[in-house]
Amino acid sequence: MADEEGRRERGKQLKRERIFAAARDLFDEFGYARVTTQQVADRADVAVGTVFRYAATKAELLLMVRNEDVRHAVRRGLEAARSVPDATAAVHAALTPLFDTAAQHAADAAVYQRELMFGDANEPHRADGLAVVAELEDGIARILSGGKESASARSAARAIFACAHIVLVRPRGEVRFDTTDLPRQIALIVAGYRAGAADTAADPTAK
Repeated sequence: MADEEGRRERGKQLKRERIFAAARDLFDEFGYARVTTQQVADRADVAVGTVFRYAATKAELLLMVRNEDVRHAVRRGLEAARSVPDATAAVHAALTPLFDTAAQHAADAAVYQRELMFGDANEPHRADGLAVVAELEDGIARILSGGKESASARSAARAIFACAHIVLVRPRGEVRFDTTDLPRQIALIVAGYRAGAADTAADPTAK
């Protein structure tokens, strides 16, 4: 019985891996807008109904595929930021791999961000993507606070990601994002956080 259960689980995992690989290859080759779930099923050599067991919609397939790319980008950025002493510059370092990764598929990145923010709340791949966003925001908050727990640092980190999100959902053409205003926005948010932290230090009763 245990052996049979193990074989079924391995079979499910292999199917998921084939679907994941097929979706990634097709999105990379043609872009999200020109790919159908039937094409993913054909490439993975499974029935289209099998695809829907792992991702309920084409948008969920995109989340499944790109979540991995974004997760790796976030972790590379946060690791790079550790060696940057200035907080504002460290935040830039943390975000840079995210934009570099998104630029590889700029039009798809815009769809990904919109699905991440406004997709079906019950879909597991969206929840997984939001967990990656939370990891990034937590890392930025630690940069700002010097590793301390800080509600204001978390708020500032959310504001910084919101600015990055706006850039990511508005690609300029197919291959680039307009980040012209982002450094200024980050600097203003960091300055506001620092001013608030200084006020709190001067008045321990301040909220």
